[in-house]
Amino acid sequence: MRIVVCVKHVPDADGDRRIEEGRLVRGEDDVLNELDEYAIEAAVSAVEAHGGEVVAVTMGPEDAEDALTRALQMGADRGVLITDEELEAADALGTAAVLSRAVKMLDEEAPVDLVLTGMASLDGMTSMVPPALAATLGWPLLDVAEQFAIGEGGQVEITRHADGYEDTLSADFPAVVSVTDVINEPRYPTFKDLRAARSKPIDEVSWEDLSKWVERPVNLHRTRVVEAAPKERAAGVIIQDSGDGGERLAQYLFEQGSEG
Repeated sequence: MRIVVCVKHVPDADGDRRIEEGRLVRGEDDVLNELDEYAIEAAVSAVEAHGGEVVAVTMGPEDAEDALTRALQMGADRGVLITDEELEAADALGTAAVLSRAVKMLDEEAPVDLVLTGMASLDGMTSMVPPALAATLGWPLLDVAEQFAIGEGGQVEITRHADGYEDTLSADFPAVVSVTDVINEPRYPTFKDLRAARSKPIDEVSWEDLSKWVERPVNLHRTRVVEAAPKERAAGVIIQDSGDGGERLAQYLFEQGSEG
């Protein structure tokens, strides 16, 4: 079984993120997108149980290689970095178009059975890439999976909850699956894992390298940020506790909820 995991290098959610000229500033304190760790864990666990290979793929500047290194430390077997100045500021649809070409490239080497992703990236939170990627590939999409299993005869099955209902969905290989942050507990790499990752390959490809798998012109920038500004924070309220602090706090929260 061959699984491709799409990951992203994003500004640290706990850091001081800022926007300049309509773009999120990157490259200062970037890390592997936390939600992608669950996809890596799901892929590595599946291959440990059934055999095969996990290939981590990312698109970004050269320092996005750090995200691939982390994926290799967590158990992925190989990394692919798609980097090209032409891809800078690509939107979600453009990103999906590029990633789909990388999947097709890997599929030509050896059949790809599954593409796994996190449910969103913490820098954009659009959740658009998994469905756009599935649509571009022409593969079925099983999204927001809370449970994930490989079935008999080349099938994948997921379970998810929405609006009080439990859905169980399945699809034949190949398929795209996005997973949530409750699907598993990502492993923490050991010293042995860190050392092993150093010998695992990371291949770098450009947009031109992927041109063979582009059937028609691709618009990488269908959307653009017109205006961006930090959210203003309202002044806080100090509640003095004179024995009735809890009651006054409850009253304040009730009033805030009524206004919303």
